[in-house]
Amino acid sequence: MVRRHKPGARTRMARARSVSSLRKAVAALRARGERVAFVPTMGALHEGHLSLVRLARRSAERVVVSLFVNPLQFGPREDFSRYPRPTARDRALLAAEGVDLVWEPEVADVYPPGDRTRVHVDGLSDVLEGASRPGHFAGVTTVVTRLLNAVQPDLLWLGQKDAQQALILERLC
Repeated sequence: MVRRHKPGARTRMARARSVSSLRKAVAALRARGERVAFVPTMGALHEGHLSLVRLARRSAERVVVSLFVNPLQFGPREDFSRYPRPTARDRALLAAEGVDLVWEPEVADVYPPGDRTRVHVDGLSDVLEGASRPGHFAGVTTVVTRLLNAVQPDLLWLGQKDAQQALILERLC
């Protein structure tokens, strides 16, 4: 039975920065055998993200959301440094939705120095948008793989605004 939480009912949302603190916090959430749903985001949250959080809340007792601007998704002519990062606003929105844990890793936590491993979905990542943004989907699949490995959720909630990306991530999973 999934326990329902009312949006805004929680007064405190836990935050984690490192992978080790995330894993410790997720273990605490699971301590009573409750299911954990995960919503990975790059922050700058909007109603689409919040709708995923609400779906996650209805599907599991505990909800974890990541706020991580993934540098691997940005090409040479795309400005990673200018991507919006309204972190305080995002935290407030997530707390109001009853999120249990927000994970805000540093780039080095997701991509340690010297890292050269990438995840690629053959046949899908290099056509259409992938042809005009080489490496973009490898960045998406790599980060989702790493975030999933760190959180180890029971359920994953992803947006579908980009049909190609949705199909690639479905194949990945």
